[in-house]
Amino acid sequence: MKARKVQLEIPEEVVRALKLPPKEVQQELCKELALALYERGVLSLGKARELAGMTRWQFHELLGQRRIARHYTEEDLAEDLAYVQTLGSILWRGR
Repeated sequence: MKARKVQLEIPEEVVRALKLPPKEVQQELCKELALALYERGVLSLGKARELAGMTRWQFHELLGQRRIARHYTEEDLAEDLAYVQTLGSILWRGR
């Protein structure tokens, strides 16, 4: 996956006020941004979970914990179908 660096300026006082260990700040902010953008319908489930750095199942669990309604788009369906095809070919080769 190719990454594009996007900088977000957050006042130092805000960063210091976060009740998070310094090593977790970036990951947690990405996770919160992913949740917010997914909830607004700006990002698909797949892209939001990618931004959050989580597996599909971890992201689904987090959505449930936060009581965020799941959206199911055509892109989500395409990702699911591709996953099923990949899984099917892996299982078929294992025979």
